[in-house]
Amino acid sequence: MGRILSAYLTPHPPVLIHEIGQGQEKLAGDTLAAMEEIGRDIEKRKPETIIVITPHGPLFSDAHSIAMEENLKGDFGAFGHPELSYSFRNNLDLTYGIVKSSLNEGISIAQMTREMNKRYGVDGKLDHGVLVPLHFVDKHHTDFKVIPITYGLLSPVDLHVFGRSIESAIKAGKDDVCVIASGDLSHKLKSKGPYAFAKEGPEFDKRIMEAIREGDLVEIGGFPQNLAEKAGECGLRSLQILAGILSVYEISTRVLSYEGPFGVGYGTAIFSIAGESEKKILEEISSRERSSLEERRKGEDSLVRLARKSLEHFIRNGKYLKLPEDLPEELLKEKYPVFVSVKKNGSLRGCIGATEPTMDNLGKEIIYYSVQAGTKDPRFPSIEEEELDDLTYSVDVLMKPEPVEDESGLDPSIFGVIVQKGHRRGLLLPNLDGVDTVQEQLRIALNKAGIGPDEDFSIQRFRVVRHH
Repeated sequence: MGRILSAYLTPHPPVLIHEIGQGQEKLAGDTLAAMEEIGRDIEKRKPETIIVITPHGPLFSDAHSIAMEENLKGDFGAFGHPELSYSFRNNLDLTYGIVKSSLNEGISIAQMTREMNKRYGVDGKLDHGVLVPLHFVDKHHTDFKVIPITYGLLSPVDLHVFGRSIESAIKAGKDDVCVIASGDLSHKLKSKGPYAFAKEGPEFDKRIMEAIREGDLVEIGGFPQNLAEKAGECGLRSLQILAGILSVYEISTRVLSYEGPFGVGYGTAIFSIAGESEKKILEEISSRERSSLEERRKGEDSLVRLARKSLEHFIRNGKYLKLPEDLPEELLKEKYPVFVSVKKNGSLRGCIGATEPTMDNLGKEIIYYSVQAGTKDPRFPSIEEEELDDLTYSVDVLMKPEPVEDESGLDPSIFGVIVQKGHRRGLLLPNLDGVDTVQEQLRIALNKAGIGPDEDFSIQRFRVVRHH
């Protein structure tokens, strides 16, 4: 029977590796020391297999992905160092066991064979979310197989059940296993970091590290997605799967370090197994998830509520909702263009709108574009009825655009942007995750319009009133 020997939280900044950091790694000295300690701890336990849960492999909104090739390779070529290359063997017996166990629980798994990699346009190499922690393990312990898993953008309950499926497969197998939850914490700790500062960044990091310190798997597994989303993290889902894996055990935890020298939170911790547990935490996580969504629904304003009811009515009845007569006056008389966004488990599920009013009033705009966002966004399949209870909505009301002479009049945290050259026109809303510079905002808008950066184009900016 296989055993879980221990588990770990690690960050994955390539800058920690000296050849890449070129001295910058010393600014994260506590993290560096902790990664070395994790390497030594794994060497002491001598696992035959290491499972690494990463955010940066082939990412799907409706499934987890798992590598199915026997030989796994990767390098840091994307970070300027292709000579830093690594090769590991996959534990295919356990991999197939995880797939089977997960499918039995109704969890979708993308089995990334060579053909699947080609189909989805990925190279099949190990990503830095896997390679950075294994770089430090490999210094101390080399005789192990690897199973890389990329989490899907699924709900906390689904992530927990997937973790339980992994644990069941390990127990049904024959290898001793260590598990690494690879993920950075908030990317919004400093205004000079990779993203704009958000007050939710430090709040998220403090709360998640405290939950780890206390070994509170319910807090980790049911952590509020809206806070995580605003914090701009990439490690929560790795931890939530890990919480599922560990949920049938008594555990002790030891936080090794926490710091954020580059504006991104790096946390390291060791989870040790202290015996089996009778606790059943799935019900508590499910209850938290329901309560969180119910609380959000209670806080909906009239615009967001109309957006939700419009899409729900169309999906269930196949026709547009009639404009309710009891709406606030602003929805019945005022005319503004809107964009409606629909999210599932914190990830975009659809977004469509217009830059000019197309209906008699704001209420009709919201009804129409809610349905369009849920059924006509070419990036996503149409929303199904069984998804409706898991969705959240936001409505962006666009103010009248005004021309600007050059980039100095733009600010992506305040203004949306419209670029135009003849009939080609591209729009980008303000305050979007990952769009923190004027240059990035213009690049995306120009790309959407099919306008080259060297062409002569006009720029307009606009403010947005966001309802969510």
